[in-house]
Amino acid sequence: MARAYIVGVGMTKIDRHYDKGYHDLVYSAIRMLEKDVKMFSPEAIVVGNMMSSSLYQQDSLAALVADAAGLRGVGGMKVEAACGSGGHAVAVGYSLVASGLYNQVLVVGVEKMSDYPTATVTSALAQAADAEHEYIYGISFPALNALVMRLYMNRYEARREDLAIWPVRMHEYGSKNPFAQLRNMITVEDVINSPTIADPIKLMDSAPIGDGAAAILIASEDIARKISDTPIEIAGVGLGSDALDLSSREDLLYPLSVVRAAEKAYKMAGVEPKDIDVAEIHDAFTITALLSIEGLGFTRPGESWKMIRDGRFSVGDKPSINLSGGLKARGHPVGATGVYQVAEIAMQLRGDFPGVRAPSPLIGLAMNTGGVATLTSVIILRR
Repeated sequence: MARAYIVGVGMTKIDRHYDKGYHDLVYSAIRMLEKDVKMFSPEAIVVGNMMSSSLYQQDSLAALVADAAGLRGVGGMKVEAACGSGGHAVAVGYSLVASGLYNQVLVVGVEKMSDYPTATVTSALAQAADAEHEYIYGISFPALNALVMRLYMNRYEARREDLAIWPVRMHEYGSKNPFAQLRNMITVEDVINSPTIADPIKLMDSAPIGDGAAAILIASEDIARKISDTPIEIAGVGLGSDALDLSSREDLLYPLSVVRAAEKAYKMAGVEPKDIDVAEIHDAFTITALLSIEGLGFTRPGESWKMIRDGRFSVGDKPSINLSGGLKARGHPVGATGVYQVAEIAMQLRGDFPGVRAPSPLIGLAMNTGGVATLTSVIILRR
């Protein structure tokens, strides 16, 4: 496989954009990207999205993106992997360039969620669970994650107050990120006293509903430095999966899809967990963050909450994690999240991320998952 590089990024602020549709969000993200490169001429389009069909009855998103970007005639596809659609779209875009098929590929993640009531959105999100054994009985993603979180707390004797530290930290970082949806500071008491969504998950443990679009341009090595002064290499790509239904998993606290995706990405990049300087991980719920950190090999099982309590993984640590504010505060427009993460890591490595920055990072990681760690991508970038 040939080398492939991220040469430009663009994104919208995540928010409840009631006045904007898919076309508007995509247009804004691509306009920012165009200002980031010397030449913008994608030969293919890959779109990460989860719910355009179920909520908006809109397919053919590659054609929609082509129209929004002024690229009519350029072909492409939509990639769906539930909340992990964005990261999987990046993996597909990378493959199209690394294979030599194209020299420039535009990867866009986009999602609209705010126009529908929370119950409708929750039902659409639940379609990423097992339709026959879970969704049909009305179980929601918060409920599934609550089962996992309760088991985690019992097995590892984690106190509710200790787990509340993670969302507090995410809001601190999000408050400094101009693209973040939630920019307010919170306290541990705010988390504990917020409404219960599915015990023990509180409202403040959960990512908000929002809309957004992010875009990256991936280019082959021979033209990357011609169109960017700071190309960022895609050094490793890994994908993993786990059982769709939770009842058939061997251990709910062993995130198999994360472990497998990370193993592949680390091997491809020739690095280990200790080499990662900065990371963006999936934290749709607090428990998702804990299992993601452990599955990526940054801690042993059951120890992530203790290390977070002791100040680890904060800015300046190795790795510094979710300096964007994560899904919890930056926001989680589900199908777009993985592209946001890769764009943010690229900006961290370039040194121009507009929020909290890691100190001179060389290697970064983006981890995006769909379902309850059912489909996971890990993308490793190198400066």
